[in-house]
Order: sequence, then structure tokens, then C-alpha cells
Amino acid sequence: MVISAANCIENEKEEINGLNIFPVPDGDTGTNMSLTMQAGKKEMMTFNGTLGECSAKVASALLRGGRGNSGVILSLFFRGFSKELAGKTEADICDLSAAFAGGVAAAYKAVRNPTEGTILTVMRMMSEKAAELAADATTETVEFFRAMETAGEEALELTPELLPVLKQANVVDAGGKGFLTIFKGMLSVVEGNGIIPAENNGAEETKTKASADFDSFETGDIKFGYCTECIVEKAEDCTQNKVEILSSFINGIGDSVVFVEDDEIVKFHVHTNDPGKVLSACLKCGSLQMVKVENMRNQHSEMAIKDAVKKEEKAAPEKTYGFVSVVAGNGLCDVFKDLGADSIVNGGQTMNPSTEDIVRAVNATPSEIVYVLPNNKNIYMAAKQAEELVDDKKVVVLKTVSAPQGISAMIAFDPDAEEADNTAAMKEAMKNVVTAKMTFAARDSVFDGKEIREGQILGLVENDVRYVADTREDCMKELSQSFSGAEVITLFYGEDAAEEEAQEMAEIIRQTVGSDKEIMVLRGGQPVYFYLISAE
Repeated sequence: MVISAANCIENEKEEINGLNIFPVPDGDTGTNMSLTMQAGKKEMMTFNGTLGECSAKVASALLRGGRGNSGVILSLFFRGFSKELAGKTEADICDLSAAFAGGVAAAYKAVRNPTEGTILTVMRMMSEKAAELAADATTETVEFFRAMETAGEEALELTPELLPVLKQANVVDAGGKGFLTIFKGMLSVVEGNGIIPAENNGAEETKTKASADFDSFETGDIKFGYCTECIVEKAEDCTQNKVEILSSFINGIGDSVVFVEDDEIVKFHVHTNDPGKVLSACLKCGSLQMVKVENMRNQHSEMAIKDAVKKEEKAAPEKTYGFVSVVAGNGLCDVFKDLGADSIVNGGQTMNPSTEDIVRAVNATPSEIVYVLPNNKNIYMAAKQAEELVDDKKVVVLKTVSAPQGISAMIAFDPDAEEADNTAAMKEAMKNVVTAKMTFAARDSVFDGKEIREGQILGLVENDVRYVADTREDCMKELSQSFSGAEVITLFYGEDAAEEEAQEMAEIIRQTVGSDKEIMVLRGGQPVYFYLISAE
């Protein structure tokens, strides 16, 4: 059931990504839920044990593999689910109903202010149907699961009525859709139809002009830790020059490269230490149809992994304080390193790191107290999960929802102050930052009464779409209105913006806020967003 569920969500992740309520090209709910389920699937490929052991192993894998808010909520559901099946070798519908209820309770408990019209609503209404069915001893197992699926579909259709922003965008909740997709994968097995195959392993692959036998690769000395495979469906504007640039990039970021293409797709395999950069580069050619990232060091024996963790990842405390920062973009990474970050976890809106990625970075930080800066609201829950999994260091997760907030927090840090004083000072500094972003609309949309056309330029303030313009210059003129009270403004230009244009944008800001304000231009290198602006 777990393997089938993982395949099902993988097959439909792009459709789920497309339910993103904002037209900003950063929808990643489907990707996060799929990658989270892949962690469970990997454990199940060689599993042999009881029902209770199975559920515990899946829950543990998902807990560490959880990505983004949707992935973490999913992992917590399975954690609560598994606790109800502990010690069992079989389960009837009463047991499954209790497990479902345990999963829902764990998911709701993890969200400080639960919002109806989300994945939580779909989980809850399915659980309520399960309890109703379990009260009737004559209910058959297949009937039980089918009725729960129907309840889930009804709940999903209800989400726009419960959450106005969904209704305005004319979509259902992406997380709820993902959860129901996972359940449908499980239902296929319950009904006797077997495991839903992963589409990338089936007939679709035969469309490529050439194919690579990825199973034949040898990991060798493991100079590069991540085996990364990807299929990219070419966008309409994907030129041969873009494909050649991607090929050159892939060949320069690792080894064991296989790169093939035809008229519709690009497919490649590479061993690299930075899969996040690989995926960001792919998006310039089109949409991700299949992604597979494996830590090759984890393919060795369990004992070897434990030894590696002890030798390579567990850093003995050498100081009182340390920092782990999650950030995307070489320039932003350099800023955080210059401010004293010990470990950088590569990730952001379009590529959320897993809980295990953050745990690994915390373990590698040589301090007694480790501050974690998620710098994104969709990474905060994974960071909090990491906090619970580390037992030999004190982990403090600050709720930084943008890189500018993280930078301000680090500037406010005093290595000689007490922990409580530092935490208070950094939280106060975070409040004084206004974060703005500039990107493009990935699709036509209507948002907050604004008609938005694909390709238009969007100005966001604190993650809210505030301005829509036809040019970057016009958008920056609008965004500048948000900085009128700021004394210091920092403009980080992204990987799709040039320094020359960034200087022109800074002049636009200066004309609005006044020449007496300090305006700095720095290379951020961030994907998706042309400009990231910090105003204090």
C-alpha cells in the first residue's frame, strides 16, 4: 500500500503543484508530498516484518524525509497512525479507524492554528467516516476503504467553501488533493488491483530516443554523495541553446553523467553534492516530470551508515553557539556564511529540504546550542521536527520566513549574551524587516480582484501579491512604495537578473525613498525571484 501510494502521488505531483493558489511559479506541494512518500517507499522495498513493525518503519522514514508543511503534516499523520498499530500483526476496520483517528489527532496537534479547508479537513472527514463505518460490524474491508475515499472526495470539494482564497482561485486545496491521491494508491492494493506503477518506470520512458540503464551505475568511491535522476518535459520556449546550457551545467556539477534528449523531454543522471542546484537548473528548460534523489552513502550497510554518522556528521561542541541556515542562491549562502553560519542547507520555496537534511546540518555544527533559521514559512515545520530528533544539542528554531529576516537575526546576535537574551533580540530584529520579492506569473489567474496574465511581473510584500505590472521597472516602482519608512534597503538580485539591471532597480528605489537612505545591491543568486529586497 505504501509503495502504491508513493507511486500514485509521484505520478500526479505536477497536477497537485498546479493547484498552488498563487500564480507565483513556486507551487511545490505535490513535490514535497511525493518526496516524503518516497522515503517510506524506499524502506518498504526490502521490508519483511509484521504490520506493527511496518507502520513504525514507515512513520520513522516519513518523519525524517518530511519536506515542507504538507510533507511534515503527512509524516505526523503516519506517526499517529502507527502508534495505534504498534505490536499488531493484523488489523480489522475498528483498528484502522482508531489508527486513522490517531493520525488526524497528531496532525492537528502539530499545527498551532489549524485551518479548515486544508489537508486537515480532508483527513478529519475521512476519519469521521471511518468511525461511522467501524460501528457496523458487518462492514467489509473494501467497502470501508471505498466509503472513506468517497468521504475524502466530498471533503476535497468542500475546501473552497471553507477557505475563501481557494474559492477565489477556483481550485481545491493542494495538500488535501495530495492526501486523497495517496489514499487512492493504497485503495488500489486493497481492491486487489495491485500496486499502481510509477509512470516513469513504464511505457512513457520508451518515448525517448535513447535510454539509460540507471541500475548499471557504480557508486565507486562516492566523491559525490547524491545520485540524482530527472526527466524534464521541455517547455514551449525551451531552445536547443537552453538544453546545451543545462547539459554543460550537469556535466560540471558532478560525475557519472548520462544526458539524453528528444523532441519532448530531457533525461539525465548525475552524481552530485548539490541536487537542489540541479533541479533549479532544470526548471529553466521546463517542468519536472520525474525526480529521484538518493543519498548513495545510505546504500551501504546500516552499520556503515552509523559509523559514517559518528565520524563525519557528529561534531563535538567547540563553542557555545552555532547557526544552521536554510537558503537558496550562492550569493545569499555567502552572506550567511560571512555572518557566521556554520552549516548551510541548500533549499527554499521550490526545493524544501527534508527534516533529515536539517538534522544532519545540526549534528555537523560544533556547538552546544544551535540556532536554526528556516527562512521560509514552508520549512519551519520540518525544522521543528528536526529540533525534536536531536538529543545531544539544544536546538532553537527561529521562525524566520525569509532570508532578510534570517540575516537581521544573525546581525542582532551577540556571542557573549545569554541564550534567552539572544533569542529575544533576534526575534525583535526580525520584526523590523519588510521583505519584498519580484517574480513572474506562471499562469493566468485572478487574485484579490486582480486579473493576472501568464508572464506578467508580480510584486510580493511579505509573501502577499501586491502589485502586477508588465515590466520589472514598473513593478519596482510600485514595490518601492513599501519602503518609504526604511533606513537601510538591500537588493539581492537573483540568478535570472543581471547586476547592471539591479543597479537600475536600486536607482528606481532611491528616487522613491530619497537619496539619504542607504541602498545596497548584492548578488543573491536565488532561483524563481528576480529580486529579493530587505527594508529595515
